[in-house]
Amino acid sequence: MLGIDSLKSSLTVSDAAVELISRLSFIFSSEFLSSLHPLSSHLKAISYRQGELSGFVPVSVLIACDAKLGNLCRSIDARVESNPFLSIPLVMKAAARLTELLITLEEDLSIRRKNPYLSDAILALPCPRSDVTNEPLTEAVYIPFSLAKDVRSLSINLYQEGYYLDVIAKELDVVIASKVLISRTIGKASSESRLYYSASEPSNLDSVLVSHEANELSYSDSSFNVRASYMLGQHVYGNAILASVGYTWRGAELFNEDVSMRSYYRMLVARMPDGLYKLSRDSLLIADLPGLFTTKTNWRGSLPRDILCAFCRQHRLSEPVFDVVCNSNKSDHDSHGSCSNLSTEKLRTGVASKTRGALATIGPNSAKIESFSCGVKVFSKNHNLILESSRIDTFMKQGDAVQNASLRVLSFLNLYFKQPNMTIEELCLLGADCDIQCHSTCFMKEFSLCQLLHKVQQPSHLRGGHKLNTNHRDPSNVVSIFENKQWSIQGAACGSLPSNGSLVSISYSVILVSKSIQIREILEKSDEFEFEIGIGAVISCIEAAVLQLTAGQSVCFYLDMPQTELVLAATMDCEKVLSFLSSKSCFLEYSITVLRVTEPLEDRMEQALFSPPLSKQRLEFALRCIKEFSATSLIDFGCGSGSLLESLVDTPSSLEKIVGIDVSQKGLIRAAKVLNSKLDKLEAVMLTSNIQLAILYEGSITEFDSRLSGFDVGTCLEVIEHMEEDQACLFGDIALGLFCPRVLIVSTPNYEYNVILQRSNLASQEEDPDDKAKVQPCKFRNHDHKFEWTRQQFDHWATGLALKYNYSVEFGGVGGIQGVEPGFASQIAVFRRKQHEPVKDSGETTHTQSHYKTLWKWDATNSVGESGPCSVECN
Repeated sequence: MLGIDSLKSSLTVSDAAVELISRLSFIFSSEFLSSLHPLSSHLKAISYRQGELSGFVPVSVLIACDAKLGNLCRSIDARVESNPFLSIPLVMKAAARLTELLITLEEDLSIRRKNPYLSDAILALPCPRSDVTNEPLTEAVYIPFSLAKDVRSLSINLYQEGYYLDVIAKELDVVIASKVLISRTIGKASSESRLYYSASEPSNLDSVLVSHEANELSYSDSSFNVRASYMLGQHVYGNAILASVGYTWRGAELFNEDVSMRSYYRMLVARMPDGLYKLSRDSLLIADLPGLFTTKTNWRGSLPRDILCAFCRQHRLSEPVFDVVCNSNKSDHDSHGSCSNLSTEKLRTGVASKTRGALATIGPNSAKIESFSCGVKVFSKNHNLILESSRIDTFMKQGDAVQNASLRVLSFLNLYFKQPNMTIEELCLLGADCDIQCHSTCFMKEFSLCQLLHKVQQPSHLRGGHKLNTNHRDPSNVVSIFENKQWSIQGAACGSLPSNGSLVSISYSVILVSKSIQIREILEKSDEFEFEIGIGAVISCIEAAVLQLTAGQSVCFYLDMPQTELVLAATMDCEKVLSFLSSKSCFLEYSITVLRVTEPLEDRMEQALFSPPLSKQRLEFALRCIKEFSATSLIDFGCGSGSLLESLVDTPSSLEKIVGIDVSQKGLIRAAKVLNSKLDKLEAVMLTSNIQLAILYEGSITEFDSRLSGFDVGTCLEVIEHMEEDQACLFGDIALGLFCPRVLIVSTPNYEYNVILQRSNLASQEEDPDDKAKVQPCKFRNHDHKFEWTRQQFDHWATGLALKYNYSVEFGGVGGIQGVEPGFASQIAVFRRKQHEPVKDSGETTHTQSHYKTLWKWDATNSVGESGPCSVECN
């Protein structure tokens, strides 16, 4: 039987040994010769070999081409799982038992039939090609074991000998083909690419067993090939050739296709977690492994679970084990945080709560609601536990739980691969930061080759020149504005700027530029590339640039060189690019054009269902309050990209000083550009404006800065729901207890209104097809919301704060009708200080504190110093 059947679990070692002998007997039978099995094509080809080698089959060929032989050998010796070449002595010893059928050459590691095949059978075989001079050369990659030599392209005429393996043996300087070992296939499942390399020079089979014993090899051996070993995931000695050639199930003819240097570097990149994602997006110099999985609808590229499975296969690990648990009506997920008074309220009224992106909802009158959490375990091929992630997040969908758990493991692995030389202590600390329990001894053992390759990855002529830059994604380390020029945005602004959750479609090109030798080489380009803002799906500098653009606008900027392997994996001409990289003045030119911006579902629903849009109604509400109180100073807590501050510049008012605070430097940079432009235009045309000072600070609104105490008005519009509940409560204490504005305006979504929003056509259009048949509780309006409060909960929080700090509070909202269920879509609390001197929080110090960093400042009295164009940094 020619099919490859899985072996029964009850097969004993002795039974497997008997089956191995039987399998060899069948392979060398006349019946097998006429089959379409890849090995039968090898048997036909070796019959045309000349001299004493005629008819001899290398044992490595038998093992590489017949999976059933490998399965039987694994049943005899479990170590074959991690090192298939331990099968060689097992097959040789089994063949030695077939003395009437086979002849074995122990020193040459080859086998042939004792009695040649019948002449009729041989005559029926196709003859090898006789005219070898006109045959096209096959491109392969030569990987020398010496680190002093570079990996290079190799052209081979596979038909210059009667048997293609004899040709490869000559290229490897191996005396006979039977001393060439053939690896498993590398790369994609459909790939026929394999490594060919020389076996050791044993005097007997026992020395083969010792020299190739799994996990017992010495890296100090002068012939150890670290680059080939890393690619294969097994130890390789001597020179190696990466080629896609051989006999396959596709037909009797010799199959071959080119393997370029680009293919080699793409295979290297594919062994990295982020590399697998980059390749799935066909974008090596733009894409990056996201740090967050929001929805399947918004995700682009291979899913995290698929990437993790592919990573494990690449590194010869067992398939990851996903431990999914269904939680029913578990209230402990809904009572976290430091707002202890709200916890009891939650249990009584029902609340939606979110933990680190996890969604779990419990309604007061709802039926049984299920949520899911997922842990992941990764084992070696020998079933040793390498790492495990605990079930710390909960999700409404089982698929989301699996994808997020997979992404957490991938993020941990990616951080390790960026700095594989870390100590065991550093590895354990990294695991703790990622909520991953790492079994360090097994982990280090499995990825030891990664540590070695990290030192020798680059071509020898680049070492000491272009250093391996694994911080390409960190803009503070790699941004260099060419000749100190700022970004120049081309095209008129049209439409809205992107924000977190937006889907942005861009076209781009990445060009290698060398200033010293005046060359420009296109490395990568795309006519359309789509990604979600705010999840880290592209390198930081790209997202920072895109956040400044609207549809139709473009920008060009320059970055330092990234990891050399990424550049060589991206280009179509490795040799040409390598010659350019020898110049130390190379950098990359990025040209980006925004094609379209699809706003987050929350924003689109608000625009579609409310006129004017809910966001505009919130701004108008705040502006009415500012005018009512004749405020001269305002501080916007969580100003984001500055939409409120921009409206204040456009609207005549009594304000003289406006300040914005946010943790997002990207948003602040965008706000600075808009405000700077508007304020300068007002000044240039001599329009009357009371605003004399505008400042943007980078910092957390849960930290106090004494420079901003005592403003007339404070605003915090749709911000607190993006914080954990305990942090939202802390903000309330800091804002009213220390900042002490005369008036504080806070808005947040009304969770009770979500049922109306999610009945809209927009929401149903973007619903996951897998969920349409299920009865789902109301979701949050935005994946980044950590909680959403009911009216009663918001009232409870605001009333408690007002009482504590001697403020009055009034409730209102926008997007709805007062007194009509279910209330306003966006609920608003307006706090007013009852007396001139505020009640300070006795638990906090009030002396001078400056926690915030001044990112941008505009001063009408200083027309030269700080009122010029704001500098744009890629952060």
